Amino acid sequence: MKILLLNQAFHPDVVSTAQHASDLARALAAQRHRVTVVCNRRAYDSPSVTFPRAETWHGVTIRRISGTGFGKTGKWSRAFDFASFLANCLARLCTLGRFDCVVALTSPPLISFLGVIYARLTGARLILWLMDINPDEAVAAGWLRERSLPERVLSWCLAASVRGAARIVVLDRFMRQRIEAKGIPADRISVVSPWIHSDAVCWDVEGRRQFRERHSLVGKFVVMYSGNHSPCHPLDTVLHAAREMAADANVAFLFVGGGSQFRRVQEFAATHSLPNVQCLPYQRLESLGGSLSSADLHLVVMGDSFVGIVHPCKIYNILATGSPYLYIGPSPSHVTELANGAPAGSAWLARHGDVEGVVACIRQAAALGQRRCPDNTALARQFSAASLLSRMIAIVESCGQPHPVPAMEVPSHR
Repeated sequence: MKILLLNQAFHPDVVSTAQHASDLARALAAQRHRVTVVCNRRAYDSPSVTFPRAETWHGVTIRRISGTGFGKTGKWSRAFDFASFLANCLARLCTLGRFDCVVALTSPPLISFLGVIYARLTGARLILWLMDINPDEAVAAGWLRERSLPERVLSWCLAASVRGAARIVVLDRFMRQRIEAKGIPADRISVVSPWIHSDAVCWDVEGRRQFRERHSLVGKFVVMYSGNHSPCHPLDTVLHAAREMAADANVAFLFVGGGSQFRRVQEFAATHSLPNVQCLPYQRLESLGGSLSSADLHLVVMGDSFVGIVHPCKIYNILATGSPYLYIGPSPSHVTELANGAPAGSAWLARHGDVEGVVACIRQAAALGQRRCPDNTALARQFSAASLLSRMIAIVESCGQPHPVPAMEVPSHR
């Protein structure tokens, strides 16, 4: 099969969508499919960094296109970057030949709309791989006003995308319910969680030691938030907890990653002169195991309005290291379902605004000291690349069949 994959970020970028899109493309090429990727030349979180315009990577043909690089300093700069990428992407699609299947992710928002147009014009079948749902996310984040003209236009584009897709892949049952509510039959929706990069992410004793030495964390109880810092994952409660615990020299808060709210975390720490807060950029995949293993308690944060719109992907790599975690967010959610029945000391739950409760959870975890949770590691095996990546390959290959394959789901943890 000839397969086209569309997404803003791809190898060697380090954000989650780039890693998972790269995994799928490489695996499909290994199955002797002819895979072409159209993506952005600019790094997702560092627009000043650019990659080659064209290259072949593990049998995958990569075509990178240019766009503006204003970055994530404001919603208008983001909008210009998205618009320029989409315009150049459309121009590039016009130069490509026919493909049997188009796999469109959701970065930038509604690139799937270009995918459905291209698929209809060329006779290809579209697989919509929803890493998030927009404009629902933009409305929940306050970037768009509900029923405004831009929101209605983008909602129409989303509706056209999901109606035109041969298969829609979502990340959890809450996303599936949201898509079903848009009038899409359940048999066209597959639930496949993002897989763990188990070859790179596992408990790493030596990596933990080196990371903690490098960043002056030896002897500290490290509370880590690692990943995208965005309005979907509001960190206000965590930051105020860090402020409450500023006098505790034994507890360190480490924020690793990037995103539109990363600078806000840095500014909060500077404004309140917090000696217990440190901020680091995204870590490369090959060193991610050491970075995640250096934490004694991980933070998983979900905004109250975002269940079924975005997915807490970071939970899987945390489980793979066997580390305990504190979830701050609404219930029910995908994370609370995973945490149900977890042994004491492996998972804590709190709500936004409950600073005292978060501080209490951190103190309880610190009292237990550095420890690993075997039950978390066992649960992580259900989200391995070996299992879930093969499901994605089956979905893509089913596009060559006259009828779609039945919807496939990961095990339920309710």
